[in-house]
Amino acid sequence: MKLILSSCDFKNEKSKQVILENLGMSIADCKVLFIPNEKANIRRIKNKKYIPRLLEAGFSEENISVFNYYDCEKFFGLSFDAVYVGGGNTFGTFERLWECNFTNEIVRLVKNGAVYIGGSAGAHIACPDFSHVAKYDENNTSLTEFKGLNLFDGYLICHFTEDRREYFEELKKHHKKVLALTDEDAIVYERDT
Repeated sequence: MKLILSSCDFKNEKSKQVILENLGMSIADCKVLFIPNEKANIRRIKNKKYIPRLLEAGFSEENISVFNYYDCEKFFGLSFDAVYVGGGNTFGTFERLWECNFTNEIVRLVKNGAVYIGGSAGAHIACPDFSHVAKYDENNTSLTEFKGLNLFDGYLICHFTEDRREYFEELKKHHKKVLALTDEDAIVYERDT
């Protein structure tokens, strides 16, 4: 199982380079499932608003599938080389996935070999728990539990600056593995399934 986690995914040249170097294949050949953030609506999805962003990153249009929160059943049981969950509001994005019952499907895909690319919110939800994100990411959802996908065995603070140092130090008191990712940082994490 391989994860590539960052604050800015393809929007930062350094993290983009880490993704390209660790994808395990040419990005043009990579069959990707892109899961847009909580702001995705039916109009944006049907108008293919998210396709240009992925084309700019180097994916081929025929290999791009954009997850549709309004027709999520058709995405179950498929196979992809990568699952890409970008940035946005961590709580809102996770709630939308939870409502579609798609969280376990993401885990299945990754355990079956899809590379997980998580940018900001996508990185946070890969953790065992993302409740710590409430310190700097607004929670306007109905979520009462904040258990993440548990793909990464630690905790992340994305978009780290000295303003978030206090949260970082507090989290380190309670967990062994806590990483701070600046906007230029990206990590590659691999473990057996």
